[in-house]
Amino acid sequence: MNPVLRFHGAAHGVTGSCYELEVGTRRLLVDCGLFQGSKSEKALNYGDFPFEPALVDAVILTHAHIDHSGLLPKLVRHGFTGSIHATSATIDLCSVMLPDSAHIQEMEVENLNRRNAQRGRPLVSPIYTMQDATACMTQFRAGEYDVWSTITDSVRARFWNAGHLLGSTSVEIEIDGEHAGTPLRVLFSGDIGPGHKLLQTDPQSPSGVDYLICESTYGDRDRPEVTREERRLMLGQEVRHAAEAGGPLIIPSFAVERTQELLVDLFLLAESGAIPAAAPIFVDSPLATRASAIFERHASEIVDGNVLRRALNSGNIRFTETVEQSKAINRLAGFFIVIAASGMCDAGRIRHHLKANLWKKNATVMMAGYQAQGSLGRILLDGAARVRIQGEEINVKAHISHFDLYSGHADASELVSWVKSRLPISQTIFLTHGEEDGLTGLQERLKAAFPESEVTLPLIDDAYELGQTGSRQVDVNRPRRLKPEKVARLDWHNDLTKLLMDVTESVNAAADERSRAATIRRLRRALETNTN
Repeated sequence: MNPVLRFHGAAHGVTGSCYELEVGTRRLLVDCGLFQGSKSEKALNYGDFPFEPALVDAVILTHAHIDHSGLLPKLVRHGFTGSIHATSATIDLCSVMLPDSAHIQEMEVENLNRRNAQRGRPLVSPIYTMQDATACMTQFRAGEYDVWSTITDSVRARFWNAGHLLGSTSVEIEIDGEHAGTPLRVLFSGDIGPGHKLLQTDPQSPSGVDYLICESTYGDRDRPEVTREERRLMLGQEVRHAAEAGGPLIIPSFAVERTQELLVDLFLLAESGAIPAAAPIFVDSPLATRASAIFERHASEIVDGNVLRRALNSGNIRFTETVEQSKAINRLAGFFIVIAASGMCDAGRIRHHLKANLWKKNATVMMAGYQAQGSLGRILLDGAARVRIQGEEINVKAHISHFDLYSGHADASELVSWVKSRLPISQTIFLTHGEEDGLTGLQERLKAAFPESEVTLPLIDDAYELGQTGSRQVDVNRPRRLKPEKVARLDWHNDLTKLLMDVTESVNAAADERSRAATIRRLRRALETNTN
């Protein structure tokens, strides 16, 4: 029987990466990531897995980012006892990222349950706990680049450097053919790094595979072609504009790699006098602090590793640890820089920095990477005049900018070039890890460049039988966990948040008490009519 490939996440969306490969009686996963973005997508993290965890034999992890690794503790909690294969650097990063994810979940659930108790609502449980994250780490097994490892009795895999993140990989899998036939070769791209990546080498991978599963995050756009030095100069300009405004520069950033890249460039800019050298740079993320120590430990594997060491030990870069230290930052006046997680503004300490500064005209918020649809970062970039953060309504007066030259993802031209280097691809190219524009944009480019290739855009929970002469979609007799139109889009929660803010504004804008009461009566009648 031919292998079956199921797409359990990152299908018409950019988070929740999880692929299930069924080979005879064996089952393995490539990635097991957390869903991020809209409430509808995040809800999938709390539901049952679309497979039985205890029946999974092994997991192969492309890299440590939470949208690829973040449900591994839940997988273990629900019965998975097999091995998790990853590079040693990925294991080191997961050792701090997974416990951090668990801590955030525990803290946020504690705060939510406090509000739920006050409102008479049922209490909720975290997706997993610190104990689950710690238990998960015992099942990791280290692998090296370009070395074959046996995953099950008929499946081998090897890692290729994807150039995306410290330890990141593309995963090549060979599946033995029946009756000693030709093995089937399947390549999972993982996340492909761009050219001019500050701390990583160019991505590598094999050619001549049967099936390719390829990311498409930036499949519809080309970034400006800039060198590392040109990007640094452009960052300097952004920093100087923020300094001239006289307020803080707040940078939401992924704690792992993006933060370290920014620190290197800010250090070099300050050292050269291109930005105010005396201005403090706060790294307000315990995860970023621990990740930076891991990067320093792996400096010999990193491009510009020596410069990174100097940056991490410079006097004006300050790592905060406690909540009290974090809150004290916003008591400062004038210009300073804060780098805090999360990169899409949906969790972590960045939210209290935004609450403290979004309403200030002299503040600057610089988004340094991709913002998924439905995330707070994307809502700010789209020009929201008001946002709700932790139940509080905040007017947006700060300058919001998008500096997307630190992306860890290849753009459209780079992805096409990367796919070209994988040719010949004898069967199907599946595009994943992208929103609609990225998916269709890359599909059109690939079809134009390689007209004989079959390029497919699977939906969440789609399944395909992989044969030596082509793929065939199969029915898994299971309703989709999320309708296609709900993936990577604004959902009811986003709409409700905007409605509540619009209601507040409308009532406050009424001329007098009588007008406000009339507005409220009309709204109540509309609700009663809808209910009846």
